[in-house]
Amino acid sequence: MKRDEGMTKGVAAVVVTYNRRALLAQCVECLLRQSAPELDIWVIDNASTDGTGDMLAPMVRDGRVHYANTGSNLGGAGGFEYGLRLAAERDYQYAWIMDDDAMPQPTALEALLSAGKDIGDFGFLSGKVLWTDGSICRMNVQRDLKLRNITDFTPRLIPCGAATFVSLLVPVSVVREVGLPIGEFFIWADDLEYTRRISLKHPCWVVTDSVTVHCCETNNGGNIATDAPERIQRYRYAYRNEVVLYRREGLRGAVRLLLRTPLHVFRVLTRSDGHKWERIRVIFGGTLEGLSFRPPIRYPE
Repeated sequence: MKRDEGMTKGVAAVVVTYNRRALLAQCVECLLRQSAPELDIWVIDNASTDGTGDMLAPMVRDGRVHYANTGSNLGGAGGFEYGLRLAAERDYQYAWIMDDDAMPQPTALEALLSAGKDIGDFGFLSGKVLWTDGSICRMNVQRDLKLRNITDFTPRLIPCGAATFVSLLVPVSVVREVGLPIGEFFIWADDLEYTRRISLKHPCWVVTDSVTVHCCETNNGGNIATDAPERIQRYRYAYRNEVVLYRREGLRGAVRLLLRTPLHVFRVLTRSDGHKWERIRVIFGGTLEGLSFRPPIRYPE
C-alpha cells in the first residue's frame, strides 16, 4: 500500500509476551538500541504472572516503553490481534511485529524501512531470521508465492507469499484494508494465514539485510512426530488452523491437505519414540475440526 501521508506517527513495535520476562527484557533492550528513529515500543502482555508488568514499570514511567495488559491469556494470535488493533487506532504508519524471544539486530528496522522506501508499495516486509548459532531459523523460514519454503537467502529482496510474526513490518493502511489476525487461532498458523491474506492483495518481500535472532529453545521447528509428549496437544491448534489457511488456496490447498495428513502420520509411525497414537489422534482430530472452523476476521475501528 502507498504510505498514508495523513499519518503522524512512525513505527509501533508490537511485542506479545506471556511469562517470559527474562527474554522480554532482552528483546526490549534490542528495540531500544535500534538505529531507526521514531520507534514506539508496545508490549502486549497476555496477563503474565511472573512480574512482567513490574519489570517494565520503570521504562513505562520514563516513556521508553508502552504497556498493555490484555487481562487474560489470548494466545499469540489474540495478542497480535490486540496489538495491531492498538497500532491502527493510534494512527501509526507501520506496525513492526515480533515475539518476546526475538532479538532484532541494531539496524533491523532501518533496513526494513530503507527497503520499503526503495520498493514503494508493499503489503509486508519480513526480515531474515537466524537461530542462536547463526543458521537460518527453521521455525521462521518464509514461503514463496506458491507457499514453498524459501531456500536461497542471498538476494537482498525475495518475493514472499507467507511469513511469521518475527520481524514483520506491515503498513497500518494494509491492516485497515485486510483486517486483523484471527484471534480465535490462539496459537499457530495465525501468522501464515495473516501474511497470506496480505500477499494475495499486495506484493510482499523478504529483506535479507534486516536480521533478527530468534532465541527459541531448538532449531527443529514444529514437528509433532518428535516433539515432547507434554506438547502434543498443542498441535491440535496447528492442524485445525492450517485448514483455514489452505482452504483459501482452492485446489492447490486441497491437494496439500490431502497429502499432509498421511505424510505426517507416516512421520509419527517411523520417527516417534512414544505416544504415537496420541500424536495421530491430534493430527486427525485437529484436521477434522478445521473443516468446520470458520472464525471471523475483525477490523480496527
